[in-house]
Amino acid sequence: MKKKLLIIFVLTISCFSYSQKVTLTGFVKDSLQNPLPYANVISKPKDVSKNLQFAITDNEGYYKLILQKGDTITISISYLGYKPLDYEFVALKDTKKDFILQQASEQLDEVIIEMPVTVRGDTTTYKTSKFIDGSERKLKNVLKKLPGVEVDKNGGVTVQGKKVTKMLVDGKKFFGGNSKLAVENIPADAVGNVEVIDNYNEVSFLKGLSDSDEMAMNIKLKEDKKRFIFGDIEAGKGNKDFYKASANLFYYSPKTNVNFIGNINNIGEKTFTFSDYLSFSGGVNAIFNGNFSRKGGDFSQFMQSNDMLSSQHKFGALNITKVATKKLDVSGYAIFSNSETASLIENLNEYTTFSEKRTNTTNADNLLGIGNLNLEYNPNSKEKWYARSQVKRTNNTNNNSLISLIDGNTNTINTDRDLTATYINQNIEWHKRQNDKHTFSSVFNYVFDKSDKTTFWDTQDPILQGLIPADNSQALLRIHQLKNTQEQNIDAVFKHFWEINNSNHIYTTLGNKFLNEDFFTEDVQILDDNSVNNFANGGFGNDINFKLNDLFLGVHYKFRTGIFTLKQGVYAHNYAWQTNQSPTIDKNKWVVLPDFLAKIEFNKSKQITINYNLKTSFSDASKFANRFYLQSYNSVFRGNENIENNLYHSARIYYSRFSLYRGLMLFTSLNYNKQIRGVRSTVDFNDINQFLTVKMFEFPSEDWRGNIHLEKSIHKFKYKFDVGFNNSKYIQEVNNNIQNNTNNNYDYELGIETLFDDFPTIEIGFKQAIGNFTASTNTSKFITTEPFVTIDYNFLENFIFNFDYRKSNYQNKTLGQKNTYEIANATLSYKNENSAWSYKIMAQNLLNAKFKQSNSFSDYLISDTKTFILPRIVMLSIGYNL
Repeated sequence: MKKKLLIIFVLTISCFSYSQKVTLTGFVKDSLQNPLPYANVISKPKDVSKNLQFAITDNEGYYKLILQKGDTITISISYLGYKPLDYEFVALKDTKKDFILQQASEQLDEVIIEMPVTVRGDTTTYKTSKFIDGSERKLKNVLKKLPGVEVDKNGGVTVQGKKVTKMLVDGKKFFGGNSKLAVENIPADAVGNVEVIDNYNEVSFLKGLSDSDEMAMNIKLKEDKKRFIFGDIEAGKGNKDFYKASANLFYYSPKTNVNFIGNINNIGEKTFTFSDYLSFSGGVNAIFNGNFSRKGGDFSQFMQSNDMLSSQHKFGALNITKVATKKLDVSGYAIFSNSETASLIENLNEYTTFSEKRTNTTNADNLLGIGNLNLEYNPNSKEKWYARSQVKRTNNTNNNSLISLIDGNTNTINTDRDLTATYINQNIEWHKRQNDKHTFSSVFNYVFDKSDKTTFWDTQDPILQGLIPADNSQALLRIHQLKNTQEQNIDAVFKHFWEINNSNHIYTTLGNKFLNEDFFTEDVQILDDNSVNNFANGGFGNDINFKLNDLFLGVHYKFRTGIFTLKQGVYAHNYAWQTNQSPTIDKNKWVVLPDFLAKIEFNKSKQITINYNLKTSFSDASKFANRFYLQSYNSVFRGNENIENNLYHSARIYYSRFSLYRGLMLFTSLNYNKQIRGVRSTVDFNDINQFLTVKMFEFPSEDWRGNIHLEKSIHKFKYKFDVGFNNSKYIQEVNNNIQNNTNNNYDYELGIETLFDDFPTIEIGFKQAIGNFTASTNTSKFITTEPFVTIDYNFLENFIFNFDYRKSNYQNKTLGQKNTYEIANATLSYKNENSAWSYKIMAQNLLNAKFKQSNSFSDYLISDTKTFILPRIVMLSIGYNL
């Protein structure tokens, strides 16, 4: 009832507010009737006490102004290279008015300065002072007020529907180009103009040659911040023993930039997440995309979620950029992250013939460090060198106590895991623009990746009976495992770009990739007298060296005609691999992989992309290892030395449409993958115990994935619609029987958001996810329904209120289970514009929910999961702006 009253109230305010407004719409074109995108349309009220209003035409030249009814207004239209035009307008009723601009021989400087948005080629510049009001705290608050720019809750930035992939500050990468660290931490009062660079490549003469379609955002600092230390610090104390402290410090000068971000808290707030980790995994220039698989070491599994019983997190990051000489830039960053967490998870696992209730209690201490050094050398405008070095190091401990209940029988297993991993990446790039026709690029890449894992299991009850040669007469069953991997990659790629003319290019690629991987396992039992029962006599223990060499040649032809860009070509790969174990196997084969790309660009805001690839991949050494090793307390795995490469079709069609003043944003995508030949796991069950191995199957899987995202603004409301599906079919072998499985997931989200100037921004939405999993003839169905509300309100000039609420209704239709939980968070902050001090009250998990519930599918089981979370936290924070 309360939600209905809120909606009625919002609608009433909307009707009243909108009745006092007049809409002026139309098109801005040149004398040949061609639309002028990004033209500035400015309304200047005759009453100088009233504010200016701005509009920027979209790609069709369309504009829309919302004006105060009864005002007398001068409409000024300006566009680079054209004579400005003024039009007198009395706002009495909604009006449509088109404008025709005439080309000018000169463009006056004062007109350029007045423009809030200018476009030069692929670069769009926002004059931020025309859009902000001084209430903004961080860069994200500034960006949200720029037309066509959106910032999501995870710190991702999109401009006219396209994702920003690189974040720059005064032309230099900010922490490797990470957008989240920038939008969440750069103070708003340091931000000058904002540049958006489409089709970005850090090597300017390679722009147009790559198909990465990247977009960069460059934050220009205000002049008084060009040689200045600025930033902010914050400290907070909450109920019980909860605390938080953070610091964001920045120093900028013409030749030296230093950025520091630090955070320490025990409220489950993670400055550094798994998605952030991926953005710091290093890499090479976008023109080598497709020639390298991004692999960043064995770290991801230790990036814990925020859903913990307790959490202590420490984070520090330092970024330095130095202009050493006119030709040499040096930059680097160091990142440190440490989290100590405790978690409690309850699972109800449905296997093929039985059920298991499982309780997991885990204490983890995860330490991660990343160091990066980049050298950028520009001997002249047509040549560029890069030397990049990255080192990552992690040291993690994980102590787990698991209670498993099956058919009234309880088993308790304690597991202690330790992992130490080191990852080193070194690459050297060279790019040369020989002349207008020929450009050359090459890269040499070296990777060293080592991980050492130690695992201890102990239990008073027998486990893995019949699968491990354990002595079950002992008072306590204690199993110790070593699992070590060491991988070295040496890769070299050379590319030649032949630009026959502006519309026809031929690309040639020659490369070689070499992998050398060692995989070692040892499983033993520690007996009561501390002697060792080695499982090697029972077929356990691996010591394999796996080598894979990939020599490849690719030729591609790219041409443009009108709105079409087509690229087609083929890679020929010679794969040679060797497994050094007993027996030793040497194999060699040729694989031809065609690919196709088509882009139909109607304009910058409307395009279709179609691509197809025949792809292949190889398993790692652990899948080739032909002796047993323990995967967990209830599973034993053995690889298969006879497996070969996977081969599969991959196709995608993507359509995007954006119109700023029609308030329309539409994205649709459809993906299809079909394995021609693939490696899949097989399993034999003995109650909960599992023996797994891998086999090659013909046509083992096929899946379709699709998504539609639609946003439409009407008057002062934005309507959102999202729908997605994932339909997959695959075969698996269970207990020597082949069964066909299907996994059909559907989800949709509906939302409405208010867009009033002097009224809270309120979003009300509804989300539902439906999962259907069929294994053989057994079908399971899950439904999760989530209504949600978010409120953002700036009031009394200095106050900001944020609130979000989500109610999750979870149903397991198969078992008749239902569960509901509610999560709500609220923040009230205050900062006087003329003061450096700020104050904030935060309430996290306001309704004191105990856990979250979800479900998951795998090849062998269906799992309902309860994840227990932090209790209600109320915290007062005080901040200071330097």
